[in-house]
Amino acid sequence: MSSTPRTRVPETGRRPDPWVVGVSGGLLVAFVLAALIAPAWVSGAVDTAFAWSGRWFGAYWQVLLLATVVIATVLAFSRYGRVRMGGTDAPAFTWFRWVAMVLTTLLAAGGVFWAAAEPIAHYVDAPPQYAHLAGGMEGASVALAQSFVHWGFPAWAIGGSLATLVMMRGVEKGMPLRPRTLLWPVMGERIRTHWIGAVVDISCVVAVVAGTVGPVGFLGLQMSYIGGEMFGMGSGFGTQVAIIVGLTVIATVSVLSGVNRGIQLLSRINVWAALALILCVVGLSSLPYVVDLFLQASAVHVREFVPMTLFRGDEEWLGYWTVFFFGWFIGYGPIMAIFIARISKGRTVRQIFVGATVLPAVVTAVWFTALGGSGLWLEQNDPGAISGPYAEDGLPAAALAIVQALPASGLLAMLIVLVTLIFFASTLDTMSYSISSSSMHSGEPSGLVRAFWCVGMGAAAIVLLTVGDNGVEALQSFIVVTAVPVGLILLPTLWSAPRLVREMAVEQGIVPGPGSGPAAVAVAGAGAGAESGSDADTGAETEIGAGVERETAAP
Repeated sequence: MSSTPRTRVPETGRRPDPWVVGVSGGLLVAFVLAALIAPAWVSGAVDTAFAWSGRWFGAYWQVLLLATVVIATVLAFSRYGRVRMGGTDAPAFTWFRWVAMVLTTLLAAGGVFWAAAEPIAHYVDAPPQYAHLAGGMEGASVALAQSFVHWGFPAWAIGGSLATLVMMRGVEKGMPLRPRTLLWPVMGERIRTHWIGAVVDISCVVAVVAGTVGPVGFLGLQMSYIGGEMFGMGSGFGTQVAIIVGLTVIATVSVLSGVNRGIQLLSRINVWAALALILCVVGLSSLPYVVDLFLQASAVHVREFVPMTLFRGDEEWLGYWTVFFFGWFIGYGPIMAIFIARISKGRTVRQIFVGATVLPAVVTAVWFTALGGSGLWLEQNDPGAISGPYAEDGLPAAALAIVQALPASGLLAMLIVLVTLIFFASTLDTMSYSISSSSMHSGEPSGLVRAFWCVGMGAAAIVLLTVGDNGVEALQSFIVVTAVPVGLILLPTLWSAPRLVREMAVEQGIVPGPGSGPAAVAVAGAGAGAESGSDADTGAETEIGAGVERETAAP
C-alpha cells in the first residue's frame, strides 16, 4: 500500500503560484521604489522596525536557535539517527559534492568580509561580558569564539536540521517543496490551500529575497572599493553595476542548468577556490599562531557556547551582533531547508545533521580562523594595522588590510575578489532555485521562474545602489524585521520533527511500534485468553439458560 496519502487537491503541474510571486515580488518592488523616492523616510522606518524586532523577539530567537541545536543533536545521535529520509534510494551526490552545495546556502552571505572583520571587531571592542579579557591571546580567543557562535552551529542548524527533516517527510507524504509544508504536521493537508499557507510562503520568500538582495548590493559597493584601492579601477556606480550584472549572469546560467549541473559545479569551484585562498593567507602569515588560536578559540567556544548564545546584558551590542545575525539566519531557515531537502534524499537523520550542520559549522570556523586569525596576528604584531582601516572604512577595509599587509598582495587581492564573486554567485543561484520552488504549485520550477527571481534580485540590488549606501543598508536591516514571522513558522519544528522521525523509525523497523515487543505480545496473549474465557463463559451461560428454558417448558 502506498505511503502517499490521497488528496482532493488536483495537481497543477509547473504553473507558478500567482499569489506568492505577485505579493512577494510586489513587496520587493514597493520597497525599492520607496527607497528611491524617500530614502531618508525608509531608512528611519526600517531602523524603528529593526529596533522593535530586536527588543521584542531577540531573546526568543536566541532560545529558538539554541533549542534547535540541542534537539537536533540529541535526535541525530540517538537511535533515531539511523532513520533514512526521502526514500530508500542511494544519495544522488557524494559527500563532498553534497556538503559543497550545502555550504553555498549560507556561508557566502558572510563570505570574506565578515570572516576578516568580525574577529578584529571583537578583539578591539570585546563583547560586554568578556570586557575584562580584552587584548592578548586570551582576548583573541574570545573574539574568534564569539564569531564561531554567530556563524556556527545555531546558524546552520536552523535550516539544516529540524526544518529539513519536516520538509523531507512532508514531501514524502505528497506535500509540496514549499515553506508551508513546515506547518503540515500542525494543520495537515489543508495547509495546501489555506490562506495561512500563502502567508507562510510569502513571508519566507520576502525574508530570503531581502537577505539575498541586500548582500548582493553590498557586494557591489565593497568590490568597487577593493578594485579602486588595489587596482586603480573606478569605484563609482558604473563599476558597481558591472560587478552585479556579471554576478547575476553567472548565477542565472548556473540556476538554469539545474541542481545536478550548474549549481553543483559552481559550489565545487567555490570550495576549491576558498581552500586556495585559505592556504595562501595562512601560509603567508603565521601557521603556528593560527593553529594555536583555532585550538584555544575552540576551547572557549565549547565552554562559553551557551552564555554567548543567550547573553542579554547589552541591548545595543546585541542589536548590532547576535540578534542581527540570528534574525538574518532565521530568515534564511525555511528556504535553506527546501534546498537541503532537495539534495539530501536517501541520507539518514544523522548524516543530514553532520553534513548540513556540523561540517559546515567546522568549515566556517576554519574559514574565520584563517582570515580573521591572520588579521589578529597582524594586529598584535603591529597595533592598528587592521583595526585602523576597519574603524575608518568598515568590512571591506579589514579584508583589504590583511591582504595589503602580506607578501604578494596583488595576487591575494585578485584571489579574494574571485572567491567572493564565486561565493555570492553560488548563493544567488541556490536561493533563486529555492525561491522558485516556493513559488510553484507543484513540481520542479520552470526555467522562466528561476530566471525571473535571479535576474529580479540582481536588478533590485542595482536600483538600490542608485540610492547609495543607505538603500542597501536599509534593506540589510529589513532582513531582521522579516525574521519575525519566519521565527514563528519555525517554532513547531521543535516538536514536530522528533515526532515525525519517531514515526519513520517505527515504519523502518528501527524501534518497535506501540503494538510490538514482548510486553505487547504478553498483553495481546492475555487479552486473547480473557476473550476466549469470556466466550466460554458466555457459551456456558447460554447452555445453562437453554437448559432452564427447556426445564421450564417441560410439562
